[in-house]
Amino acid sequence: MTKIKTTLVVAAMALAIAGCAKKRPAVLPPAPVDQATPVNPNAGQTPPTDGAVVPGSDADFRRSVTSNTIHFGLDQYDIDPESRAILDSQGAWLQRYPNVRITIEGHCDERGTREYNLALGDRRANAAKNYLAARGVSADRMTVISYGKERPVALGSDEAAWAQNRRAVTIVLN
Repeated sequence: MTKIKTTLVVAAMALAIAGCAKKRPAVLPPAPVDQATPVNPNAGQTPPTDGAVVPGSDADFRRSVTSNTIHFGLDQYDIDPESRAILDSQGAWLQRYPNVRITIEGHCDERGTREYNLALGDRRANAAKNYLAARGVSADRMTVISYGKERPVALGSDEAAWAQNRRAVTIVLN
């Protein structure tokens, strides 16, 4: 009798384990589609072959605005008067090209934890986005990303390098 009970318990456990096995679907779902495909205002136009800058391009943006980068103080994400002037010039350019999409990157210096710097970089990028949105640039045209301390522009462990790395950069998507 004990042998039968043991056999029944082992058989029941084997069935329970077999029933929990995850089965692979016969057809895999399609790969995700990128919903943030940038709009190129110059679609259908042939790029100039003489090295001229295409209106509405990232090169035109960098040439036309005061700067594509604003800087921040240590552990700060507020927009100072110098950054306001830079963002005002960016906003004016973006008003001329209403179909151009941008990404605003938030960056930090090397101090602090990875998690803290990712959050601070996000606040910096969003501060720039919110400022531009308040100046009439549609928020639908802007995306933000934080790189934290992962992409320094200046290498070094001194105040000069740290000051250059505390920034938000506006990139025109072509």
